[in-house]
Amino acid sequence: MSTLLEVSGVSVSFDGFRAINNLSFSIGPTELRAIIGPNGAGKTTFMDIVTGKTKPDEGRVLWGDENASLLRMSESRIAQAGVGRKFQRPTVFEDQSVFDNLMMALKKPRNPFKVLVFRPTSEDEDRVVALAEEIGLAAHLSRKSGELSHGQKQWLEIGMLLAQEPRLLLVDEPAAGMTLAEREHTTEILKEAAKTRAVVVVEHDMEFVRRLDCKVTVLHEGSVLAEGSLDHVTKNKDVIDVYLGR
Repeated sequence: MSTLLEVSGVSVSFDGFRAINNLSFSIGPTELRAIIGPNGAGKTTFMDIVTGKTKPDEGRVLWGDENASLLRMSESRIAQAGVGRKFQRPTVFEDQSVFDNLMMALKKPRNPFKVLVFRPTSEDEDRVVALAEEIGLAAHLSRKSGELSHGQKQWLEIGMLLAQEPRLLLVDEPAAGMTLAEREHTTEILKEAAKTRAVVVVEHDMEFVRRLDCKVTVLHEGSVLAEGSLDHVTKNKDVIDVYLGR
């Protein structure tokens, strides 16, 4: 499998605290990966580095077939290159309908003039309907987003990111605050998305991670502690000692 993202030997410190310590990580173009680890393990800082929010002290972050350096790009340029990030709390336009949220998120030229004169085509409308079906909100297109449940808002934000056609989707704790049925549906959305792009899920809910049925990377003190299936890493002595606290 070719590599879409390769993080190699990355370290970063904040006021003397090493948040990421010689971290190496790679993922293929159509792969689902879960990242787990205790608080302070470096999960959020890892995503900050990949999206350009934080610049590391050392190391490389290479992207795509041409091995372009993400460290030389701005946050906006990284997003344009195909890296999408979903934070834990859903951010949608609550006074707008589900349809309008998805329409506004479609990948289109974003200069001021083109935004002012934008008129959706039938292809745009078909794309929005297809996205709504993919995230399970086809029956809610006319509803205001503020009326949706917490889980439905999470799905809508994932759909808005998918509308941007990212090659890599970073998702932070999507199962938090969801019902069991919502968690199960979120699993299916992410597994389906990973058929056409790379998806990295940071999560604390081990049952949710188990449902993802994917390779798991365990972080501890900014480094990779173990990798493999969930069953494999949870039997690892270092993981048991550090992550499970036994």
